[in-house]
Amino acid sequence: MFILLAVFTYQKFTEAKTGGGILNLPELPDGFSSYGIDISHHQGDIDWNTTFKATDSLLSFVYCKATEGLNHVDSQWKNNREELNSHGTRNGAYHFFLPKKDPLLQAKHFLKNYSAQEGDLPPVLDVEVEGKSNAQLIENMKIWLKKVEEVTGMRPVIYTSHHFYRTKFTAQFNNHKFWIANYNRNVSNLEDEQIIHWQFSDEGTVPGIEGFVDFNFSKIEFD
Repeated sequence: MFILLAVFTYQKFTEAKTGGGILNLPELPDGFSSYGIDISHHQGDIDWNTTFKATDSLLSFVYCKATEGLNHVDSQWKNNREELNSHGTRNGAYHFFLPKKDPLLQAKHFLKNYSAQEGDLPPVLDVEVEGKSNAQLIENMKIWLKKVEEVTGMRPVIYTSHHFYRTKFTAQFNNHKFWIANYNRNVSNLEDEQIIHWQFSDEGTVPGIEGFVDFNFSKIEFD
């Protein structure tokens, strides 16, 4: 088990200093290879030129919210997607899952608004809401995951809290990778091979983006 406590001391930083500002990131913990962010309408209209100048090559990937539930489309999805593609930044889309709503219709809604392109990161199913039961939640997740994989040809990643992962999903999705959110200092089992991304903060700051943004470590070494 590797030691993760040092990550949160924030005494050692990687800094990119440019005309766009300073990006402070904690050192990568053992087992992780790259940094990324995830965004939605909560970040508003992003000044991507400033962001890319400030982050240089430090941020290797970006995930964007595309859809939620049965009919919601994130207001910044199209613009963020176009900007990231134009800058050649590896990116992907996520769907915020409402487990008590029809999962197949949710998958179709996502696919109506997301078209897979060469170089895309795998789609992500964002699971933060309780279902009627754990069994119902898991069953509906599997329906969404299967449909999206069939259409895109990519196996989706599951984003969820560390608590949900430990208490609901362990051994339930053996063929899927996980993206775990955990902001606590005492974190265990992130060396688990199923976990490939770790959202370690929801209070990151990036030049060009107003307010806070989620920061992530990834075990993937992006091109």
